[in-house]
Amino acid sequence: MRLLKVATCNLNQWAMDFDCNLKHIKESIIRAKEAGAVIRLGPELEITGYGCEDHFLELDTVNHAWECLKEILLGDLTDGILCSIGMPIIKGSERYNCQVLCFNRKIIMIRPKMWLANDGNYRELRWFTTWKQKDQPVEFQLPFEISEALSQTSVPFGYGYIQFLDTAVAAEICEELFSPNPPHIELALNGVEVFLNASGSHHQLRKLDLRLRAFIGATHTRGGVYMYSNHQGCDGARLYYDGCSCVVVNGEVVAQGSQFSLKDVEVVVAQVDLDAVASLRGSISSFQEQASCKTKVSSVAVPYNICRPFNLKLLLSSPQKIMYHSPEEEIAFGPGCWLWDYLRRSGASGFLLPLSGGADSSSVAAIVGCMCQLVVKEIAKGDEQVKADAIRIGNYTDGKFPIDSKEFAKRIFYTVYMGSENSSEATKMRAKVLADEIGSWHLHVCIDGVVSSLLSLFQTLTGKRPRYKVDGGSNVENLGLQNIQARIRMVLAFMLASLLPWVHNKKGFYLVLGSSNVDEALRGYLTKYDCSAADINPIGSISKQDLRTFLRWAANHLGYSSLAEIEAAPPTAELEPIRSNYSQLDEVDMGMTYEELSVYGRLRKVFRCGPVSMFKNLCYKWGATLTPSEVADKVKHFFKYYSINRHKMTVLTPSYHAESYSPEDNRFDLRQFLYNARWPYQFRKMDELVQELNGDKVALNEPGNHEKLGATAGIGGMGVVAAAAGDPKAGL
Repeated sequence: MRLLKVATCNLNQWAMDFDCNLKHIKESIIRAKEAGAVIRLGPELEITGYGCEDHFLELDTVNHAWECLKEILLGDLTDGILCSIGMPIIKGSERYNCQVLCFNRKIIMIRPKMWLANDGNYRELRWFTTWKQKDQPVEFQLPFEISEALSQTSVPFGYGYIQFLDTAVAAEICEELFSPNPPHIELALNGVEVFLNASGSHHQLRKLDLRLRAFIGATHTRGGVYMYSNHQGCDGARLYYDGCSCVVVNGEVVAQGSQFSLKDVEVVVAQVDLDAVASLRGSISSFQEQASCKTKVSSVAVPYNICRPFNLKLLLSSPQKIMYHSPEEEIAFGPGCWLWDYLRRSGASGFLLPLSGGADSSSVAAIVGCMCQLVVKEIAKGDEQVKADAIRIGNYTDGKFPIDSKEFAKRIFYTVYMGSENSSEATKMRAKVLADEIGSWHLHVCIDGVVSSLLSLFQTLTGKRPRYKVDGGSNVENLGLQNIQARIRMVLAFMLASLLPWVHNKKGFYLVLGSSNVDEALRGYLTKYDCSAADINPIGSISKQDLRTFLRWAANHLGYSSLAEIEAAPPTAELEPIRSNYSQLDEVDMGMTYEELSVYGRLRKVFRCGPVSMFKNLCYKWGATLTPSEVADKVKHFFKYYSINRHKMTVLTPSYHAESYSPEDNRFDLRQFLYNARWPYQFRKMDELVQELNGDKVALNEPGNHEKLGATAGIGGMGVVAAAAGDPKAGL
């Protein structure tokens, strides 16, 4: 037996906070060594933090990373343990995203990333270049101060692996695993048994399984020990990195870290038998054949044994059941942990939420309540960092600290019901009951006086006073009156967030929380600069359907039973007068259901459909119940309002990223905000298709229609059509 103890970790790094990041790196190495590990893997770009963005273009960022690496190497931290540490490095005129492999106070090898993440939320090609030389590593001249301190002038730089006396180890950095031809295939054929994947992977609902299947697949048919390390937490922007560092052996997960946690450092340790890797590879004839004619990969020799022989005191890590959270738990814990990081690092003393008693704001309140519960649980487990942050934020004195989530919520969470003459007693009571269950400091404010004053001012200026539609007013008047209420609530929310702490003799300011969901943002069903225009929004990339499921779950699992009644109530803005024969409803106002919005959103973003492609796909999906003309009307209606309201994305509250079809335009959905909302060419093409289908008297639910309509869909669209027509992978 060749027994090898390895350690990987989740680190809660903060972009550009080198002191914080260095502290976490050192602590993880110390814990790994205390556990007896001889390999320690950290996340991608862990010294700087992954989310530095254009700070990567600054020489200071690279220089500070070298300074931190020097501090790690000058002590005894790397004695007897191979440490893979992520940082940016400039070589010549190029900047690379690198893993620096260190051992016994020396840099053994620098491995630059060969395939960069450059889609969705990622823009690595903006800051780094890919390493393209796959043959022999080149010699890299170390910076003078590093060279002098380490008594080492140069180091191999490039693609390759480290050959110890008893095993071979190689890095495969994040995106490279997911490329069409990942390096681990070639490396495995060259005898590499241990793979180190340093990553910066963000949370997205229902995404973890895809990631784990990639690790499992990498070693299932070709053997090996696959180590994965990830960031965990909010490092300064919209993303929450969801950890789940793990160790996989021959396609079996033998160690797995948490996906959501308030811990700054989590080390995952596994003891593996490398002979099991050799045994599996030796039993696969095709592996043997391909290895015999492999393309040779360069290596760096390290004359050192890192394995230990058979010993009954060294227990092997056994395969374990993979831990997956339900989507409802992901909504609770992901945004909850993100809010905690944002709160403790922003300098704020708490949150203020306009709580309407509806599903969206109640979801945000429940997430804050969940955050408070997580804080109390971690303190009870002995986490001193969480305890210190909670004492500071909650303004505890005399050695006291949070032991009850409701008491802690009272200290750091304001909720405000800003009612008007259009608000119902039911939503007012729902907000009050939920606030009591969570423990927030709750206020009820009537905004009618402020609205009346503004209308009187408008009447003085113009001589006219607008009326609601139900009272005989026009659509313009009706919309204007609704917008006044919404924008007053925003102004009032920010005033209360800044002054209420002063009123209650509390330190600092409170962050205003937004509560618009991804479907409303996509459709533009929100007032620009209304109470959704907050400091941050934990649900801004979560669909209405997922939020309603979350509310039902939270009613049972978080102890907020009133959420069940809130979820059952029809969504309404309550911005128009309630009459015996009229009640404002969101889906009626929008002219589409939230379920339809999710379908439009996925087709637009995930499957990259324009109006005509979306029409064709929805003819398949909805053809049994709708005519082509009705489908076309729905698609036109969506794109009209999507286009009219796209400008609202430019001021959308920074939102937690959770959904694959988020319309957030800062970095994820890079489309213009000024459209021709008539879409004349696209809508005309749609009309022509409808006429063609009607002229042929084709009923979409009759046998044989799919073949005919498929011929009009175009070769490029057929994969999407198949997905939308019922492929479970489509997620529609």
